[in-house]
Amino acid sequence: MTTSQASLMAENTITPDHAELDVSGASLRVKGKHILAIVAHPDDIDFGGAGSVAKFIKLGAKVSYIILTDGTRGSEDMSISASQLRLMRQEEQRNAGKVVGLTDIYFMDNPDGALQNTPEVQKPVVKIIRQLKPDIVITTDPTYVYDVDTGFINHPDHRNAGQIALDCVFPFARNGRSFPELLEEGHEIHSVETVLINNIAKANFYVDISDYLDIKLEAIKQHVSQYDDFENIKKRMTARAAQLGERIGVKYAEGFVKISSQR
Repeated sequence: MTTSQASLMAENTITPDHAELDVSGASLRVKGKHILAIVAHPDDIDFGGAGSVAKFIKLGAKVSYIILTDGTRGSEDMSISASQLRLMRQEEQRNAGKVVGLTDIYFMDNPDGALQNTPEVQKPVVKIIRQLKPDIVITTDPTYVYDVDTGFINHPDHRNAGQIALDCVFPFARNGRSFPELLEEGHEIHSVETVLINNIAKANFYVDISDYLDIKLEAIKQHVSQYDDFENIKKRMTARAAQLGERIGVKYAEGFVKISSQR
């Protein structure tokens, strides 16, 4: 362990009602909080943050998911119809949710591969935010387009999901003049306290998932339509968690960009 890692670990003393600390030393209290993940596809949150979700729930948080698309382009097996794949992937996500202890899932059913940041897509998301009144929102990074080092090109739905989530958090969910018909229906405005954005390259907040990696892998395993070789996925996700854990001196971690709302 390096001196900087040791210093970070000294700051990161975890109490029962906290998760990990970010690199600036500010803690994230999750006990009694409602957390909402907003992502594009079934499986996105499990690959990106199921270990953290499982830990947050164990520490006393309530977690819900919004899945923005129908997931119907998520298979190269052309013998499966789009309607079959939609139902299959929803069931896989429900099973994964049971693994981590999820409260509920909202399937928005926008077309997979064609997700756009429009008022028609935003409005039901804003409505759910105002209904659930989450303290924390987890989403993907709209600025993460590609990674030269790994040869990774990010899916446009992931980028658009992140932009939709951020726009709905601010300004739309907290602004009464945005979708005023929602106010008329009794959905009062709501301000989200914290946003966690899934971007490990820019992460400033890490969650120690050393005791939750097995749960994360089991959640991912539920998405059987998405892999031929689970052992390869297990190896890859374990290596990634180990690399992130090394940054803060723990065995396994997940990393996010943490933004605290300025009210």
